Formats: sequence, structure tokens, C-alpha cells
Amino acid sequence: MARLDGGWFLMGSEAPDTLPLDGESPVRRVGLDPFFASLYPVTNQQFAEFVAAANYRTDAERFGWSFVFKDQIQHPMSRVAILGAPWWFRVDGASWSRPFGPDSSLAGLDTHPVAHVSFADAQAFCDWSGTRLPTEAEWEYAARGGREQTTYPWGDELLPGGRHMCNIWQGKFPDNNLAEDGFAGTSPVDSFRPNGFGLFSVIGNVWEWCADYFHTDWHALASQRNPVGPPTGATRVLKGGSYLCHESYCYRYRNSARTGNSPDTSAGNIGFRVVRDL
Repeated sequence: MARLDGGWFLMGSEAPDTLPLDGESPVRRVGLDPFFASLYPVTNQQFAEFVAAANYRTDAERFGWSFVFKDQIQHPMSRVAILGAPWWFRVDGASWSRPFGPDSSLAGLDTHPVAHVSFADAQAFCDWSGTRLPTEAEWEYAARGGREQTTYPWGDELLPGGRHMCNIWQGKFPDNNLAEDGFAGTSPVDSFRPNGFGLFSVIGNVWEWCADYFHTDWHALASQRNPVGPPTGATRVLKGGSYLCHESYCYRYRNSARTGNSPDTSAGNIGFRVVRDL
């Protein structure tokens, strides 16, 4: 883990490319206590160690299914397209250890981020490992890597010098995946350069659960010091975007971008990273 000094930073964005309905604005000055943040999102290997030690069953395993992107399904039966998002299929037997359906495995994916994990699954890992999920403010501070109000952890240009800096979608979503960054799905967590704090894979690859309930204007009422989300809610915050994000469809692979999802949701592009108090 990396020790982050905390202090004051500008959270959110009012840039033209933000999504106002997501509650990215206004920009506000936020202060945080120091904390430790994991260098990488939790990997399949780490999650497997937890599952074995705690004899844990994920929500997807208990429910009997999870969401798999259409191009990754390795099982011809028991799949149902999602209304309004036909590139997502409910696949029976899909889970963190069988990410593409019941006939798939984690072969060759040890250092990829774990996916198909719900908020409760991430919390259970934290309870076992003596860590916790970051607040949204902690996540954004960590992702920015010491830079102030840049679009991405490395700056404002998506491809500086033509170099890919994260794992997102290239091509026309959802039917033409050019995989110009080298990956059509998840990538090893150390595939791209770390940010200024030494953290890898904070943008793209998989969405990361945060501790806060999602709300679009709660930050107007929240404390400036160590802010947290509202006390209750129906969804939890996700940050960072994923390998399926593209500017034309889901331009949320930015530091300030945010979304929410129900805490029992699991999908092939949702994972998490952890933090720890000093």
C-alpha cells in the first residue's frame, strides 16, 4: 500500500465534458486525513486467497448468475439480454471464478482485477483483510495522484504522445472493439504506468466500489473535512470507469466521474481496491 498524506484538494469538476446529472459539480475544497491506499485493485489471486481462507460465497454464486458482456460469453445457453443495455447478458453460472460463464475459468487471469463482485463481497474481503473501502473523496484524491483538477490521473490528454495510459474501449461501442490498448477485456493491474502516488489502474479496467451511498447533490451538505455520502441510499458509488467505457457511451473514465449501482450488483467490469487508516 502507499501512504497518502491527505490534506486539502479540489474535488469534482466543472469542465465542459463533465456529466452534470451525475453530480460531478460543483468543484469543492475537501480535506482528508492521511491514509494508506492499495497500489492495485484487488486481483483474482488475492480474492481467491480470501475465499479459501474465509470459505466465502459471493452474491453471484448465491444468486446463480452475473452480468457478462456479450463478446465474452463462453456458454451458449442460459443467457438473457438486459433491456436498455443489450450488450449485457444475465448468464447463469457466471461468477468471479467463472467470469465468462460456467465453462470458463481464471486461467491466466491471476493478476487481473477480480470482477463479478458486489458491494457486500468487497466489504467481506475488507473485513477479512483488515482494510476498508475508500470513501468517494479518498478515492478521487488517490486517483488524482497529486495533480489538481486534471481530467485524468496523468493530465488532460487521453493519449499523451499517442501512448495508451489506461484500459478502455477503442472503436465503435458496443460492436467494434479495436483493442488498440492491447486488451479487449480486463488487463493485468500493472499494465499501465502508475499515477503520481504510485497507484496503478485507477482509471479504466474495472469500476471500483466506494463506501459512500450515491447521491447527486449530497456534497452540497457534506462536511468539507473527511466527507462521506448520505446516511442511507439505494445505490453505492462506483468510480474509475472500466474497459467497456467509451466517450460515445460512458465517458466516466475521468477523475471526477461517478456513478451508482445497487449494492447486490455484480458484473464483469466491477471490482474494487482497498484503503487502511494510519
